[in-house]
Amino acid sequence: MFRAWKTGAVLGALLAAGCGGEAPPPAPTPGPTYAWQLPAGFPEPFVPEDNPMSEEKVQLGRHLFYDTRLSGNGTLACASCHEQQRAFTDGKATPVGSTGDHVPRNAPGLANVVYLATYTWANPQLESLESQALVPLFNEVPTELGLAPRLDEVLGRLRGDARYIELFRAAFPNEAEPVGKDAIVKALASFQRTLLSGSSPYDRYLQGDDTAMTRSAKRGMELFFGERAECYHCHSGTNLTLSFRAKDSRLPERQFFNTGLYDVDGNGAYPPDNPGLFEFTHNARDQGRFRVPPLRNVALTAPYMHDGSIPTLEAVIDHYTSGGRNVTEGPFAGDGRANPNKDPLVRPFTLTADERADLLAFLESLTDTAFTQDARFSNPWR
Repeated sequence: MFRAWKTGAVLGALLAAGCGGEAPPPAPTPGPTYAWQLPAGFPEPFVPEDNPMSEEKVQLGRHLFYDTRLSGNGTLACASCHEQQRAFTDGKATPVGSTGDHVPRNAPGLANVVYLATYTWANPQLESLESQALVPLFNEVPTELGLAPRLDEVLGRLRGDARYIELFRAAFPNEAEPVGKDAIVKALASFQRTLLSGSSPYDRYLQGDDTAMTRSAKRGMELFFGERAECYHCHSGTNLTLSFRAKDSRLPERQFFNTGLYDVDGNGAYPPDNPGLFEFTHNARDQGRFRVPPLRNVALTAPYMHDGSIPTLEAVIDHYTSGGRNVTEGPFAGDGRANPNKDPLVRPFTLTADERADLLAFLESLTDTAFTQDARFSNPWR
């Protein structure tokens, strides 16, 4: 039975797109097809029609991603919070913006970010990397990169660099003035779509290399995808998350979950700066519901949870075997295990010391060192 799961795991999250209705209008004459370098078994990603992929956009986006000149005061780059060696996270509980503002949510990893159905931790309205990019670029509460009051100044910096003039013209050859807000957003999104990770020991095992994973990791995989630990209910498919979208897939309906991290008032409340999906729905049942994070390279992306409040993978395992977390002191004290909004799948269960080690070994087998060392994703300014 497990072998049957293994064979279909990589494509397990996909659903066939529906057909029917009136015939669509004739498609425009297609331009050059982008040559995706997809890991084995990965489906073609979804790409918005108004931002088709091109190598020129990818290279422009890569330069912008690593450039501190893209922040209002010239002190912060996208890469400041998304470091390649950490699978594009920053090792901090939560980031600090370019002007010193505290950003309340943990910087998520960017491995296979192209396959997510929504972006940021709890915003159901952000369904593309283009819409997501506007948040760190222009958000003012809190300020991250801080372009909102200084966009013209930032554009002036870029237009003053001959290298950028060449990159923008190559990426947007039909624009009279290619250096602009829309081009920045589209180029950043294009680069992020290429951040594909699929060469971990787990991937190689799925592709038929029985020696790629240790015995301990294989036992941990049985636990992870079994009914005792039940991790797979939320972490499944190509990207080990229920939040998934590819070129021909439908969007899943259930993407946000409460895992019992807090219960500040005994009625399900989370800290006021991190209410989860409730921020958008104002439905009390949505307090503490966040998007399920992908688990690829998870051993490199500590600390964990939406607010970085769990420091290690061992502590994450403790959290789930306990059925949630009991915060015993401080302003957010409360027993998350009893949170009325907690998903019923988050319930106590027991692991032996050996089983805990096996589960940890499996999570470590998701580390893709080729991804963290790939020169295509590195800083082009060095």
